[in-house]
Amino acid sequence: MRRREFIGVVGGAMATPLGARAQERVRRVGVLIGGSENDPDTQARLAGFRQGLEALGWTVGRNLNVEYRYAGGQIDRITALAKELIASQPDAILSQGTPITAAFRRGTTTIPVVFVTVSDPVGSGFVTNLARPGGNVTGFGMYESGIVGKWLGMLKEVAPPITRVALLGSRSTASFDYFVRAASAAAPSFGLDLMQSGVENAADIERAIESLARTPNGGLLLPPDNTTTEHRNVVIALAGKHRLPAVYALRSMVAAGGLMSYGTPVITMFRSAASYIDRVLRGEKPADLPVQGPTKFETVINVKTAKALGLVIPPGLLVAADEVIE
Repeated sequence: MRRREFIGVVGGAMATPLGARAQERVRRVGVLIGGSENDPDTQARLAGFRQGLEALGWTVGRNLNVEYRYAGGQIDRITALAKELIASQPDAILSQGTPITAAFRRGTTTIPVVFVTVSDPVGSGFVTNLARPGGNVTGFGMYESGIVGKWLGMLKEVAPPITRVALLGSRSTASFDYFVRAASAAAPSFGLDLMQSGVENAADIERAIESLARTPNGGLLLPPDNTTTEHRNVVIALAGKHRLPAVYALRSMVAAGGLMSYGTPVITMFRSAASYIDRVLRGEKPADLPVQGPTKFETVINVKTAKALGLVIPPGLLVAADEVIE
């Protein structure tokens, strides 16, 4: 090549934008959510996840594609949806909840999976231990079993006469048994009898609450669960109809009209999960990323609902609340 031609080639290359000369590799992330696509809570959580990714340099359409699947609260859809995402061979997967993470755990040992809102990752068989997960799965745990004592204590504080509590959730998830064991151990110290109410749909929820309401002095305990979250309006309407005090794990249930909640902000957890997805996409292994526990808890009380139920919230509980919904 002649000197003048060489200079022209080099000069042209220098004048070409970097992005045109070497396109950035586009990474792919699969996401499987237990709720419905149009559910406001689902959208808020995913917005938090995307914000976390963007803060770390990942932009959808530029260097990242995200493929979503939604189970809509239907446990029987999860396995098929997980298989779809696995077959698409993403670079990483975000998994929400115990049943969904179990489906990915069964379906792949190679694709990195980052979970959120899982309460017992060791007992569920997702990781060998919290500090060194040891496989292709890691993430952000939600609650230790001791939180059940806090929920039962709150119920007894706002409604001292209650003697029976029904714990509602899907029996098809490992987390249901996890919370049942904890509640069974804690309930006697509060003078409470525990009822295990497995629910898989709205009809099950109605039967369980109607059964509890046949005898006075009952209350409801709702740990995190896709079925009850998806049918929150049914739960809240029936609790109001039968004047049953209830404590929830999620703020969203109280915002929708439930009585009170104590738990970790889920949107924060989704935003934090973006940091692990980022680290996996940059080459780190889930086996080396310790499972993180919640660091913040919040108490939310709906005073309007309390009045409708004929309850007076103790002043100490009101003062300690992080949010009071009038």
